[in-house]
Amino acid sequence: MDKWQLAAQLGTRLAACGQRVTTAESCTGGGVAAAITEIAGSSGWFDMAVVSYSDEIKQRVLGVPAALLQQHGAVSEPVAAAMAEGALRLAGADWALAVSGVAGPGGGTAAKPVGMVCFAIAGAALASPLTWTQHFAGDRHAVREQSVCALLSTLLQQLPAQ
Repeated sequence: MDKWQLAAQLGTRLAACGQRVTTAESCTGGGVAAAITEIAGSSGWFDMAVVSYSDEIKQRVLGVPAALLQQHGAVSEPVAAAMAEGALRLAGADWALAVSGVAGPGGGTAAKPVGMVCFAIAGAALASPLTWTQHFAGDRHAVREQSVCALLSTLLQQLPAQ
């Protein structure tokens, strides 16, 4: 399923349960928010997005602790979780999606290679943010597209079935 179909399904499900979502994105550069807002009527279930490409913005806008960034690096599950929690606080939404990764073509290391992407979903329905890491193949565009789809499809799994 492509990102547009996933976003449309997400919108239908969120609208049905009267919930809203927000995003905090790094490597996707707003791609998750773009997929969501491509859907007509998305203003009924989507409020805002933060594209926090720099560590400074992750700290200043989303409230990610500097110590967390120093200890784990921006591409990590703990930082993705803090990004999601910060976006949730900012928006007052029911759900927050966060993503940080190495889309390439450069910037990868042995520990954090190109294609490594960390995700988090925060929400009132969860005791703590759901986090996970995936490794995607392909060029920058492919890594970003796969990241958008992974995040949208995982939130769909968290929502009540219609």
